[in-house]
Amino acid sequence: MSASSAAPRGTAPAILAIFGPTAVGKTGVAIEAAELLRERGEDPVAVSCDAIQVYEGLDILSGAASAAERNRLEHRLVGFIPVSEEFSAGRFAERAHAEIDELLNEGRRPILVGGAGLYMRAALSELELRPPVPAGVREQVEAEIAEHGPEALHAALPDDLAQTAHPRDGKRIARLTELRRSGIDGPRSSRQLWSEGLRRPTFLVGLTTTREELRARIDARVDEMVTQGAADEARSADSAGASRTARAAIGFDELLAGDEAAMRTAQRQYARRQLTWMRKMHDVRQIDREGREDAELAREIVSLLA
Repeated sequence: MSASSAAPRGTAPAILAIFGPTAVGKTGVAIEAAELLRERGEDPVAVSCDAIQVYEGLDILSGAASAAERNRLEHRLVGFIPVSEEFSAGRFAERAHAEIDELLNEGRRPILVGGAGLYMRAALSELELRPPVPAGVREQVEAEIAEHGPEALHAALPDDLAQTAHPRDGKRIARLTELRRSGIDGPRSSRQLWSEGLRRPTFLVGLTTTREELRARIDARVDEMVTQGAADEARSADSAGASRTARAAIGFDELLAGDEAAMRTAQRQYARRQLTWMRKMHDVRQIDREGREDAELAREIVSLLA
């Protein structure tokens, strides 16, 4: 295990970061881990690292912790941005750093939970923000997205960049395309994503499973979302003038169109990309959850912490 992913002993509580594809069960494992940490005398708090969970009114669609789950473990950085507002990883980094530093200064253990690689990285490290691109390049890219859709530009990206963005995340795809066309270095590769520049000692866990189990979990998650009213959330957000970044929520457009099957497919495709990308990250302690309960995984994770 690398120094970046090991929790050093004899220091203040390190950050526990639980990462993995959608529907793999990160929240449940975080809650069980928190219970075990309390038995050791700690006071853990979850910090959400998700690009959609930041928005008010999208709790169901984003898979945010339920009220019952938040009663078991406090969750921060959930539902604090109006759905009509554009949001970015840079702004998230500022908020996440402040939350994490406050918790650590209080002697509390932050448990970061997320499947969005960029937002997890933003919380853990100092983002290297790229310079503005020429106005002409930006206008050209925006025009192409308006005419052909973000999926067309996503398909033109190199694999290492394409894996960092959902095919309908217009804002993210536009930024990646603008940087490439301007000759500006893009994001670091996934192999370097967690290994350099961490702000605080961090133990990073990646939850994996088989594609078959993940597919079953996604199907169950989508069924639950639909039953709980995810379509109503999408319609309400649409009426409220949902921003481009809010509309990037997986399933948003599909629910507006009443196409549950397409939503299910989009969730599966996104999860497969997440799983493939995460398995390339050598500095993550990967734990296979196939056939295992949340409590069992939590015991393994906590046993590895300082």
